[in-house]
Amino acid sequence: MMSNNIILNRLFTPSVFLSLINHQDFAIFNTCIKRYLSDIDLTSNNHKIITKLYHYLRKQYRNEYYYKNTLLNKILLGSHSLNTTVALSEIPVNKSKADFVLINGKATVYEIKTELDTFDRLDSQINDYYKMFNRVCVVTSESNYNKLNDKLYNSNVGISVLTNRNTISPRKQPIEDNSHLEHSSMFRTLRKKEFENILNLHFGELPKTTQVNYYKECLRWFNQINIEILYPYLLAELKKRNIGEKEEFLNVPYELKSLVYFSKFKKDDYHKLEDFLSETWRG
Repeated sequence: MMSNNIILNRLFTPSVFLSLINHQDFAIFNTCIKRYLSDIDLTSNNHKIITKLYHYLRKQYRNEYYYKNTLLNKILLGSHSLNTTVALSEIPVNKSKADFVLINGKATVYEIKTELDTFDRLDSQINDYYKMFNRVCVVTSESNYNKLNDKLYNSNVGISVLTNRNTISPRKQPIEDNSHLEHSSMFRTLRKKEFENILNLHFGELPKTTQVNYYKECLRWFNQINIEILYPYLLAELKKRNIGEKEEFLNVPYELKSLVYFSKFKKDDYHKLEDFLSETWRG
């Protein structure tokens, strides 16, 4: 049955939703409706349909999107504020990608391990994340908790559980660990403008060199900054990756918060989404 549900992973993605709100491709949406909502009311609007599909996720198939959306709703929107806190997703760190990073005064990486995942890559993922961030937490299911707790018991890694009541329950708090922070990992993840901002802030200027050597010279300067001074610079730059149109975002339905937040919607996209949700399903 799990393999039959994979199409739901595709439905809750930015590319598919952008095609929906632009009325370009309804194939995946229609397939999901026919497969999971056999009793659908033909007069239902798209918002109602998406709510029902999300309900299916909650009951039958808590995939990575479901975890990520719960983290965003319960922690970013539930415990923090869009004005003071930023969430990032799929941040590349060496050979890994951080599922969900929350940044306010500090930063925490949340690595998601759903009921559908194994822990095979977890050690290497954690090692990678500590090269860029000093707090790491694994979010998993109740059924995986004991196994994960045994694995991480003597580590600085935190554990949170997405409970059967769909709340985020912290079971082990992450402990800050700066000992693995690495200049090159930070530098490679930052955008050009971001590392230039850091160099300008710290040195008051940028390297004057040939275009060919510029990147290499910027890295050399970057490596000279004490890592404990550098880390707050890093977080300050990443926090600038905040979403615009915050008022429009607050009106997005619960089920789509994570999808829209990480899609970086423009004002026009929000209007298109609102129109799409209010429309009757076309079948």
